[in-house]
Amino acid sequence: METVEETKKPLEGILVVAIEQALAAPLCTNRLAEMGARVIKVERAEGDFARGYDSAANGESSYFVWTNRGKESIVIDFKQPDDAALLHRIIGAADIFIQNLAPGALKRAGFSSASLRERNPRLITCDISGYGEGAEVSHLKAYDMLVQCESGLAAISGAPEAYGRIGVSICDIGAGMNATIGVLSALAQRERTGQGLGIEVSLFDGAADWMTIPYLHETVGAGAPTRQGLRHPSIAPYGAFATADGGEIVISIQNEREWTAFCRVFLRQPELASCAEFSSNNARVRNRDALESRIGQVFGALSTEQALQRLAEAQTAFGQVRSVAEFGAHPALRTWPMPVNGRMLEMIAPAVRTPWDEGFFRGAPALGSDTARIAAEFAAATEETA
Repeated sequence: METVEETKKPLEGILVVAIEQALAAPLCTNRLAEMGARVIKVERAEGDFARGYDSAANGESSYFVWTNRGKESIVIDFKQPDDAALLHRIIGAADIFIQNLAPGALKRAGFSSASLRERNPRLITCDISGYGEGAEVSHLKAYDMLVQCESGLAAISGAPEAYGRIGVSICDIGAGMNATIGVLSALAQRERTGQGLGIEVSLFDGAADWMTIPYLHETVGAGAPTRQGLRHPSIAPYGAFATADGGEIVISIQNEREWTAFCRVFLRQPELASCAEFSSNNARVRNRDALESRIGQVFGALSTEQALQRLAEAQTAFGQVRSVAEFGAHPALRTWPMPVNGRMLEMIAPAVRTPWDEGFFRGAPALGSDTARIAAEFAAATEETA
């Protein structure tokens, strides 16, 4: 049986201060909160603008409740001397400071990451931007879909006839996860050196990292992959096929052993496996249209249930193209309850399963809900140490 100490959250006792908006930084600090850190979210009087994105989650913004669970909210106008002094006291006691305001905004207000680390040498700072501070295009606003376009992600997404946005805010999410990795790395480094350090993350850098394979194909290969819809650009068969009752199933053949079994068991055309035009992956890609026509005829004669049964017999990898409603009923989906506006809302459970999982989420804070308490806490700390 695990002891209480064994299941203690790894970041308990760590204080994070965040001046954050929208998605990337809030997602990072949310992950830190789930690891046990105390997160104080600093907001302006109008609040994080993600609070107003929608009202899908029991009347609250789905973006906000997802990325701000378990935090505290304090409203501060750090352009005012008293509020600026309070914020300096809070950050002076912090382990981690994270921000994703426009480049240069906090420096002009006297809160640059470098100056904060001078005042608190153990402080870890993380600056999240669109393109990296100091870059030629650092002044550009970097909302998620804009970065999808600038990074080339949109150019290889969607169907042949139209560009496609990846259906979630993937550049923001990637930046938040990269920031989490960076912060945890900095904490490990501080354990060895005793000193804090500054790290930087940008949405564009994360998207560029994911574009490595298309980039290499373009710069040193035969050219970047084109938009393929639900087709893999360099493996065949790897794509979607329609069944007789309107289902869509994606299949994936990764090697010749799988191809041979697929031809024999699913297609019931064993001779196709050794046919010259389909005898290797490169040949199948070259002759994809003819290949998919043959496969599509078989799928089109089967119901979804029949197709799935035959794919299972052939040990062919497959995935059904599900709607969001069907995803919501998926047998692998895990959810935890979370209080939102006085009612419990089932939220998707964390992707990483840990011994300290609680099985529920703490709620996201109302705007400024902790202002008075936090101000009193840090005012008292200052008086006691004066």
